[in-house]
Amino acid sequence: MPKKKSVEPQNYQTAMDELETIVQAVENEELDVDQLSEKVKHALHLINFCKQRLKTTEDTLNQAFDDD
Repeated sequence: MPKKKSVEPQNYQTAMDELETIVQAVENEELDVDQLSEKVKHALHLINFCKQRLKTTEDTLNQAFDDD
């Protein structure tokens, strides 16, 4: 069976909302082992997306303040 590729979130807030949904499902023990595995993989993808967005924003801010 081919692996499903993670869909890129539209923006930071969408990724954070998806992460919150995953956390709630895990906390409520709503997932079986297979679902949990897939959700964890997707959560890692979302976390990396958010980290990259934050890094890009930080770099942009640093550039803006360094130009002064």
